[in-house]
Amino acid sequence: MSKGDTFENDWLKLIFNATAIANIADNAAASPLTQLFVSLHTADPGESGNQTTSEIAYTGYARVAVNRNSGGWTVTADSVSPAAAITFGQMTAGSPAGPVTHFGVGTATSGTGKLLYSGTVTPNITVANGVTPQLTTATAITEA
Repeated sequence: MSKGDTFENDWLKLIFNATAIANIADNAAASPLTQLFVSLHTADPGESGNQTTSEIAYTGYARVAVNRNSGGWTVTADSVSPAAAITFGQMTAGSPAGPVTHFGVGTATSGTGKLLYSGTVTPNITVANGVTPQLTTATAITEA
């Protein structure tokens, strides 16, 4: 079963821009999330994973907060992308378990957190001392 194209766009705007879907859903919780947290992964965290599943680890790495609004995310044509490049901390020490192959978007700044979406990073990012990983505005999540 699939969603209608208009609803796919509305759904992405609800999650990433905190924009209400008229007569269906709103963002009027007592303390709604104002940011989502982007993580880097060395393998696909999968649908049963969380924000720590295959998450990269190196000295200097931390998840990056991105505002839940149109200044943080661009939603168009059933797809969402960062409105600006997402830059992670530079690796200053450590030995990551592999290249960055996936990214995740979740609800927690650290720890398990709820993984909302994940996607592939193309091309993969090889992380080594002195490297500052970055996701560009071409990074996308598409509703299907």
